[in-house]
Amino acid sequence: MHDRNADRPFRPYTSKEWQSSDAWHAFLGATDSDLRVLSETPISFTLMVHHIVLYKLKPEVTPARVEAMMMNTRMQLLKIPEVLNIKCGKRIDPELPWPFFIAIDFESMDKYAIFREDSIFVKFMEEVIKPNTEDSLDLDFEMDPGKDVRFS
Repeated sequence: MHDRNADRPFRPYTSKEWQSSDAWHAFLGATDSDLRVLSETPISFTLMVHHIVLYKLKPEVTPARVEAMMMNTRMQLLKIPEVLNIKCGKRIDPELPWPFFIAIDFESMDKYAIFREDSIFVKFMEEVIKPNTEDSLDLDFEMDPGKDVRFS
């Protein structure tokens, strides 16, 4: 089968052509909720569990070591297949009691459990987190609206 447009170079719509096209009329006829649905991520791709850990650092931890912790967090934990997304950072307000955080997204609590057993994570905890922190606060959140958190 031959595409009759394949031999012609790509040419974007002119403004007049766009306004007379079927796509333009479909766009004009769309309601706000139609447009919102088109821009939303499908449910199957929704990140479902957001895991946040706040850390108190040991007094001897320098700003340079915090920078190294941030770099190592991203480099090491992104190697683990169960991690969908990771963020880490340092506090802006020096009065806050938790100067370092890590936030990770998982598909489910089962994937989080697999992550916790991963040798990369175990090594990361032993070499990066434990030598530099003295306390932590773990927070887990369900991000799928309407889902019963008991079944995550």
